[in-house]
Amino acid sequence: MVRFMLYLAALAGLAYGGLYFYYDVEVKRALDQRLDDLGLTAVEVRRVDFAPMAPLASDSRVSAEVTYGGAEASLDIRVIGHPVFSDETRLELDSLQALRLTLGSGG
Repeated sequence: MVRFMLYLAALAGLAYGGLYFYYDVEVKRALDQRLDDLGLTAVEVRRVDFAPMAPLASDSRVSAEVTYGGAEASLDIRVIGHPVFSDETRLELDSLQALRLTLGSGG
């Protein structure tokens, strides 16, 4: 019985790990698509951070780091709907946390 519980826990951990990874990919893709729809094709999504339980919720908050040329920004975004399981997902910009500009040549 103990062995079965260990296998079940390992299987649940693998399933959640896959969901966590796929959620990250889907949120990046949805954010990239949203920026492209706004005409901001040169803006690059570098990183997306979210709470460990976000892949299990249909309403979560994520933070994303985006870059454009020499500027970097951290955005707080609310994800309504589940990017993996629902057909309709809405991204709402909550706030701009940080804006970093690089001036001059780095060369």
